[in-house]
Amino acid sequence: MLVCTMLVFIMALGFACVEAGFTQAKNTVNILFKNSVDLSVGIISYAWFGFNLMYPGEFNGIFGFSGWGISLPSDYTSLGYAGGAYTYWTDFLFQAMFAATCATIVSGAVAERIKITSYFIFTFFLVGFIYPVLGSWHWGGGWLSQMGFYDFAGSTVVHSVGGWAALAGIIVIGPRIGKYVNGKVIDKPGSSVPLAVIGVFLLWFGWFGFNGGSVLSADAESISLVLVTTTLAAAAGAIGGWVGGYILFKRYDLGMVLNGILAGLVGITAGADKMSPNEAIIIGLFCGVIVVFSAVTMDKFKLDDCVGAVSVHLTCGIVGTLAIGVFGELASWSQFVTQLTGVAAYGAVAFSSSLAIFYALKFTVGVRVSEEHETEGLDSHEHGIRGYTITYDN
Repeated sequence: MLVCTMLVFIMALGFACVEAGFTQAKNTVNILFKNSVDLSVGIISYAWFGFNLMYPGEFNGIFGFSGWGISLPSDYTSLGYAGGAYTYWTDFLFQAMFAATCATIVSGAVAERIKITSYFIFTFFLVGFIYPVLGSWHWGGGWLSQMGFYDFAGSTVVHSVGGWAALAGIIVIGPRIGKYVNGKVIDKPGSSVPLAVIGVFLLWFGWFGFNGGSVLSADAESISLVLVTTTLAAAAGAIGGWVGGYILFKRYDLGMVLNGILAGLVGITAGADKMSPNEAIIIGLFCGVIVVFSAVTMDKFKLDDCVGAVSVHLTCGIVGTLAIGVFGELASWSQFVTQLTGVAAYGAVAFSSSLAIFYALKFTVGVRVSEEHETEGLDSHEHGIRGYTITYDN
């Protein structure tokens, strides 16, 4: 469990690399600053109250709170906690990494134009309140868990919640200056394609801990199956992104291959322990294709997502969650309806609460930087340094 926690932790670096690589060079330091601090803000807020909101013990199935801060339960014994599989401290740390991951999803979507203070305020509420309360509905033994909703490692609990929050942020903040002109989508080239590739492979590497650790034991048979289905879905997602990109753009689009990998990973996360290898390939391939069409649809509605976070985490999170009712050990019509109920419930609350917080920030402290700062770059105006400094000899 602790090794898997370390693997999930490295995903923070993966997200930072992907976002910095896909966004403009003039905002690189801003991206890296957000990814460095939101991990810290997320872990602290989750420790103060998020963990005890997500795992409140006996509660009404909708909302519960077992106290401030993290400390050993009064009746705690090492062998009694989680059947002796792992300790209370391990449990907290592993779950804290998941919570921080949810916050990072928002960062890339609203990059290059959000006020950094507003972003961190939102992160505090997302990781401290929204994510853990919603998480308690399933992983905390709440009403969705009792209904039979299934989400093994968080296609909905983590990724869709982050995706809904990102979509709310995009709507409130609006597109970057010059992104949509006279009905055309204007490309804003990222600072480093190699960095984006490094980031995606770090995320793929970290996903072995994300899904593997969610087995919550050292059972070799279960973990090995989960890692096989995870790997096959990611590989199929790359092929799906390749094919989808070629169908729409008539070129071999590396960005779509990279997002296809992430799409496959998100899609298999809900049922990595319930799918056969062949079913994992089907899910990954479908997610790899659908993420391309989702990204294009976002642009048609002038929803400016710098890194494709909504398409990867929300669209494919929904697809992967619904796939539980179509493929694998739990496939049935009743299970599909249960999965759809969970998707709708999470979507309604995650989106509406995130939208409310972003609008509250907009009309108080503001959510968007000035036109001057956005045009000239956030690095020089807000951080005083540039991410890339290249000098040439005459």
